[in-house]
Amino acid sequence: MDAGRVVIVGGGAIGSAVAAFLRQADLGREVVVIERDPTYRQASSALSASSIRRQFFQPVNMAIGAYGYAFLKEAAHRHLAVDGELPEIGLRDGGYLFLAPPAAEPTMRAVHALQRAEGVQVALLEPDALRARFPWLSTEGIALGSLGLAEEGWFDGYGLLQAFRKRAIADGARFVHGEATGFVRDGERVTGVELGDGSRVPCDALVVAAGPWSGQVGLKLGIDIPVRGRRRSVFVLDTPEPLEPCPLLIDPSGFWLRPEGRYYLSGMSPLADEPDPDDLPLEVDHDSFEERLWPALAERIPSLERLKVMSSWAGYYEMNTVDHNGLVGRWPGFINLYAATGFSGHGIQQAPAVGRGLAELIVHGAYQSLDLSDLSPVRLVENRPLVEQAVI
Repeated sequence: MDAGRVVIVGGGAIGSAVAAFLRQADLGREVVVIERDPTYRQASSALSASSIRRQFFQPVNMAIGAYGYAFLKEAAHRHLAVDGELPEIGLRDGGYLFLAPPAAEPTMRAVHALQRAEGVQVALLEPDALRARFPWLSTEGIALGSLGLAEEGWFDGYGLLQAFRKRAIADGARFVHGEATGFVRDGERVTGVELGDGSRVPCDALVVAAGPWSGQVGLKLGIDIPVRGRRRSVFVLDTPEPLEPCPLLIDPSGFWLRPEGRYYLSGMSPLADEPDPDDLPLEVDHDSFEERLWPALAERIPSLERLKVMSSWAGYYEMNTVDHNGLVGRWPGFINLYAATGFSGHGIQQAPAVGRGLAELIVHGAYQSLDLSDLSPVRLVENRPLVEQAVI
């Protein structure tokens, strides 16, 4: 249990959620959030496709998804309203549909059994059932589909970020515009944060929630936080005919697609054997769309051969290069250093659970509402990775 001032490096959805829950857990505790870009132009929270699911490989992520979905359902009415003003979260139910080729069918069935044991409402659909539900879908080369039936969908990620930020500020958290350029250490304790303008912010506890830049923050602390920025491009598509009904579709080729109003959002992650460089400029990869994404979309959804790209953007995944899972909790070798980073594309949906959990850990010394100990950074030094296979 850490008393006194908590300084959070990074004011995106995760950092703002930690700040909001810290103030709720202990109104006497001073909370300072250091954010280098209050416009959030490059923040993953603002550039996310903002979806939420329970269909994960690791049980802790399934539980986080359930908590996050329930939180978003009630966010406007219970959790994040400020002075009677309700935030716009825009949660839409839709479900995820994961498609598997024949080689992946045994794995999908095994994961399905694990998910059902954890209370996830999910159905396995064979090709005939898939075509009956989704007549626009080609099932060529598909053996099985896993469809989420509840507690999955998409929402306004930037709205959630701003709602957490406003809630934290209303409850007394202080946001400071600045960049952490160095840290003051006293053995196993971090005692201060040095900012680019030469000022110093003393701290009794420090939280690293710097998203894709967490690895760089770690270097300034003298530690290796294995988190890197991995660029992902998102395309807004107009389709020649509606895809109804349309869940969030995950294809074996690596693409995803989901509705967004009258349009659709889509993107594509590199396959396991493809290069995925760190910290590329946030420029849309139009060549990848023409060469890989559009052909894959048209193969799975034949009507999309005639799609139109309306707009596009690029953002970073804060990729945990060890096991693609969040790093949440006290950092090994330190008394008062905590991490909340490395969510590998799932940070915006995991912000409610992580924010609350880390606040409980700092204030009470233990998790109270949801046990996140599986995500502890201790696993790095103990060489026991917690691999999340369901990364999109």
